[in-house]
Amino acid sequence: MKKIGLLSDTHGDLDPKIFKHFKDVDEIWHAGDIGTIEVIDELRKFKPLRAVYGNIDDHKIRLEFPEFNRFWCEDVEVLITHIGGKPSKYSKPAFEALEHKAPKLFICGHSHILLVQFDSRYKMLWMNPGACGVKGFHKVKTLLRFSIDKDKIENLEVIELGKRA
Repeated sequence: MKKIGLLSDTHGDLDPKIFKHFKDVDEIWHAGDIGTIEVIDELRKFKPLRAVYGNIDDHKIRLEFPEFNRFWCEDVEVLITHIGGKPSKYSKPAFEALEHKAPKLFICGHSHILLVQFDSRYKMLWMNPGACGVKGFHKVKTLLRFSIDKDKIENLEVIELGKRA
């Protein structure tokens, strides 16, 4: 079993509460718009990190991480990208990736709106953890925490860090 901490849209700001909420996770996954190399460094010092770059990320971050990150966690195929759209309204690159081969778990960021939904067309779970940075229009900073046990995605928790201020 793997415990996962999922975040997105830090935009260079790493709320210290993230470390408290992710203290028991095995890996942190970042769905893009990281903002700075310092955010990457701090997260990597804390836990193993998987990530993708977002539309605000510079060339240094784009050298570190891909636009699409497809991998296996336990017996679950995962696909992460930053600009993915949402079920029935995917971005063109995400749609093409899903048409090629849909994973069991699809993760994106970008919208700053936390939402988890099952997509029956692709028979996959779609997750967007919202945004946990201070830039953007979201009012509350959010994260997701869950576990993957063999082929099951379970124990999903929504974490609110507080107002964006």
